[in-house]
Amino acid sequence: MKRNLAIIILFLLSLQVSFAQSKQPLPIIDMHLHSIGINDNGPAPVNVGAPFKNFGSHDPGKPYAPNFIRILKTDSLFEYTITSPATDDDLMNESIFILNKRNIHAVTSGDIMRVRKWKLAEPKRIIPAVMFSFGDTLSQKLSVDSLRSLFQSKEFKVFGEIVLQYGGYSASDPAFEPFLKMAEELDVPVGIHIGLGPPGIGSLPPGSFKASLCSALNLEEALKRHPKLRVYVMHAGWPMLDDMLALLYVYPQVYVDVGIIDYILPRKEFYHYLQRLVEAGFGKRIMFGSDQMVWPKAIEIAIKNIEAATFLSQEQKRDIFFNNAARFLRLTEKEINDMKK
Repeated sequence: MKRNLAIIILFLLSLQVSFAQSKQPLPIIDMHLHSIGINDNGPAPVNVGAPFKNFGSHDPGKPYAPNFIRILKTDSLFEYTITSPATDDDLMNESIFILNKRNIHAVTSGDIMRVRKWKLAEPKRIIPAVMFSFGDTLSQKLSVDSLRSLFQSKEFKVFGEIVLQYGGYSASDPAFEPFLKMAEELDVPVGIHIGLGPPGIGSLPPGSFKASLCSALNLEEALKRHPKLRVYVMHAGWPMLDDMLALLYVYPQVYVDVGIIDYILPRKEFYHYLQRLVEAGFGKRIMFGSDQMVWPKAIEIAIKNIEAATFLSQEQKRDIFFNNAARFLRLTEKEINDMKK
């Protein structure tokens, strides 16, 4: 009898373990993931702080670029270090592994052909997006007309990451006006980089990045001209919190993602920024983003940092991880249900 009881208990335990292993995690939408080359952030392998301990200092009498490369090759400023994989395929495969593990559907931008490669490798989880700078109008021939064709074909779903800030431009610059007009006409969601770049980027070539363009208020003129534009501010406009709050208050159509600030910033700073956004009343417009570039492990670190935020309720966490993005992207009930499977 005892033997039979033990067998029954073991059987029930095995069923419980099997159920736990097969249970799909709640879905997450990553509004900010990249499919870039493994050497696009410097010759691989390169490190990044997840988070940084501090952002260091620099003697202006010396060139900054060698110091920056040293930072990426060591862990001198990092509280915890993550290292990039060795090859492009490793980067793609490790990223996709985490997407499947955590049931993530990711808005993925980069070189057009590379995005297509990732989509082919994981059609269920990759949401193709177009990364854009004015330089891409030449290197990838991304004119207004070619972009219109990409979006009308439904192959690409999001226009972003828009990285004009790296070239010293804001999204309200007249040169970008035809692109915003096209996005508004086609009702294509737009994700615009407003906020931080690599530490010390103002001293890195070509030197076009301006701290003043970290203000979300630089988006205001574009919003005035395009009131029907679906737009989200990537990086939540860190560190210029008051400007971000002002824009969110005045323009209820604006959303934010918390890409990269959710893993490289010292955790207290990230929590301070996120908590202020939520307590100011904007918890329904904050979306998860990893800004994974060449560090797949950053995705889970970013997720865990939000999961560990004691000031957020479970409902608020689900809003950030999924509900807000589903609303912003106007996902259908079927699309939402499919993501839960």
